[in-house]
Amino acid sequence: MAQTSQPVSVRPLSASMQIVSWLGLAVVLLIADQFTKVQIIQTYQPGEGTYISSFFNIVRVHNLGAAFSFLASESGWQRWFFTGIGVAAALFITWLLRAHAGKKLFSFALACILSGAVGNVIDRVLYGYVVDFLDFHWGSWHFPAFNIADSAITLGAACLILDEFLRVRRANR
Repeated sequence: MAQTSQPVSVRPLSASMQIVSWLGLAVVLLIADQFTKVQIIQTYQPGEGTYISSFFNIVRVHNLGAAFSFLASESGWQRWFFTGIGVAAALFITWLLRAHAGKKLFSFALACILSGAVGNVIDRVLYGYVVDFLDFHWGSWHFPAFNIADSAITLGAACLILDEFLRVRRANR
């Protein structure tokens, strides 16, 4: 006797489940970031690295500043300044996620940025610096070393720009 399949009713996730899924993504990215940093700390001394290819190395670098070592040469106040900015950003992003959890691209971007901000705050609190290790280069030119948290922040920022571009485009139709 043949059975007929009934269409399955798919209900959208509730707002609370949506935010949980975005926070879950942020936690997964945060775990990946912290796991890789612990591996780097356990494997390399500062400045040590491994040649991977003609354009990429793994190298342990301590960043006392912000992006591209901004303010790295200051006397130490920047550690807590950037920690405070990271904590404030994480709180604001969490609030935005609560308010906009149903907006997929926007929330994906926020979850990426949240994970990166928290990952780098953890480094600043635990070590006093951010652990960077991804070293891309061309000949003698080296892009500043970065980490998974930085990559997540960059991806999130790109997605925020794309989300805004798509929103404006939809509004102008």
